[in-house]
Amino acid sequence: MSESPWSRIGWRNVRRHPKRTILTALGLAVGYGLVVFFIGWVNGLVAEMVENATGLMSGQIEIHDAEYRPERSIYDTLGGRDGVDYAALMDRIAEDERAVGVAPRVFAAGLVSSGEATTAGQLMGIDPARETGVTRFLEGLNEGRLPETGRNEMAIGSEMARQLEVGVGDELVVVAPGADGSMGNDLYTVAGIYTTGLVELDATNAVLPLADLQALVTLDPARIHEIVVATTDPFLADDMAAGVAASLGADDLGMEVASWTELNPVILEYSALIDSFYLIIYLFVFGIAIFGVANTMLMATYERRREIAVMLAMGAAPGAIVKAILYEAAAMGLLSVAVGVALSLPPMLWWAAAPVDMSWLYGGVTFQGVLVRPVIRVALDPTHWVQAAVALFATALVAALYPAWRASRVPPADTLSGI
Repeated sequence: MSESPWSRIGWRNVRRHPKRTILTALGLAVGYGLVVFFIGWVNGLVAEMVENATGLMSGQIEIHDAEYRPERSIYDTLGGRDGVDYAALMDRIAEDERAVGVAPRVFAAGLVSSGEATTAGQLMGIDPARETGVTRFLEGLNEGRLPETGRNEMAIGSEMARQLEVGVGDELVVVAPGADGSMGNDLYTVAGIYTTGLVELDATNAVLPLADLQALVTLDPARIHEIVVATTDPFLADDMAAGVAASLGADDLGMEVASWTELNPVILEYSALIDSFYLIIYLFVFGIAIFGVANTMLMATYERRREIAVMLAMGAAPGAIVKAILYEAAAMGLLSVAVGVALSLPPMLWWAAAPVDMSWLYGGVTFQGVLVRPVIRVALDPTHWVQAAVALFATALVAALYPAWRASRVPPADTLSGI
């Protein structure tokens, strides 16, 4: 198919005033860059929030007894009172290539005392080697070490340590109701103190080896409350949870496999709310750009009114004039997209690879119980880059509609006679 003469005229008109063309293209390119940066920054903020919400302590997927939530009773263990071969379950879960870590847990409520000071808290039984591969709250272990099995040791949050006025090596009395109706109590040594940045967590959470907590609350070794899973990408958790449930036969075993979107719906709703604002961003930025492009096109068509009048006098249809100007706008749009990508891609790639650490300016921010690190990062999503390019191209075309219509209605006789 031969090239349309009107497209050649459109491309030629773009080259007639290079300075004006470059300035207009730069204006659209800057708008494009602002859109992709803002959306990338917001996506980075959401990704940071989700990763912190799921990676600090909860994990991306949790597997419980179907009756465990929301009361979280000590009696509702996986497999019921007989327990389950949870090591085999974890091995099957780990076969999924999306899983980066799997860990078992036991929970109990208890009182932790030192001298006359007492605080209520959650006792958390873990496999230290596995837990550190799933969550990172123990990375904040700023004093001592992780507790070891069989040595009556525990790690506590820094706020709990402050309230009880204890340090590494001090002894604590722990009292907790057992699963058999008895009251368990024992003496534990503080092996380590950690800080997560969430005061509520640091004040109420005490960590023990899994077997030690099972012994304290009289749970059989096969009885645990939870298996937590970390995934390669938090946004894969829903699909993986469905796959894990089918693989394990969770319904038949009376288990619930829940992803973070079900366990923490507030963060999911916030993410969905952010997505709904993207259209507003597009409309605001490119809506302003329309006026600039329209003004440029009006000026260009006004300067060429005698040329347009000649074309009309020689038999060109008004629709052909509109087509030529729209081709000109399309050429401007393509040029602007190319400039916008060239200006935006390198800094965005650099920023994605090297997020800006703002810890020197302010500490972590807590939102909906989630600690957001003082890091400004951007997330690269090709979908939004393409959408922004389409929006920019559409902006150039929409902005040219009125100038094209005006140009097509130039009166040839009056214009050529100088009237």
